[in-house]
Amino acid sequence: MIKAILLAAGQSKRLKGQNKLIKKFKSIPLINHVLGSLLKSKVNKIIIVIGYQKEKIKKIVKKNKKILYVNNKNYKKGISSSIKSGLVKIFKKDKGFIIVQSDMPFIKTSDINKIFDSIKKGKHLVHALSFKNKIGNPIGFDISTINKFKKIKGDVGAKFLVKKLKKNTNFINVKSNKIFKDFDLSRDFN
Repeated sequence: MIKAILLAAGQSKRLKGQNKLIKKFKSIPLINHVLGSLLKSKVNKIIIVIGYQKEKIKKIVKKNKKILYVNNKNYKKGISSSIKSGLVKIFKKDKGFIIVQSDMPFIKTSDINKIFDSIKKGKHLVHALSFKNKIGNPIGFDISTINKFKKIKGDVGAKFLVKKLKKNTNFINVKSNKIFKDFDLSRDFN
């Protein structure tokens, strides 16, 4: 199995009192853009890591049997705590996992499937999207990398492992860096 860990526990601090994942972009809550792409993709399960305003997130998320929830009680400790929470649902028998940010509405199903297929081939430990040498999210990992995440702290995400394991990374070229756009500010929603 190859699972996706969708990080949705953050506090949206730069949006002053609003939860960006609930805020609508093109009349759809932000989280449902990337979730829609994940649901159409080849991933077997989607582990949504919730924390901040978890009930509001659950209420607006599309219902689907592919989805599991994990509550990150330590969400105030940064993105690393959400990654670790999601990894609880990744097992040794799994082939790998993809770490996905929920504030990136331009990620397409085809991009997720490219990462999925790369993990399935099993030739690399890390599977990263790339545009003109710029690395972006989501990022896929072989199951053997799981222990490398145990020591991360604070706002350290998945990209640190790409740097660490560069020689064992499959860089998957994409046609535009638009998919790397994450939403943090009010103007992003316009």
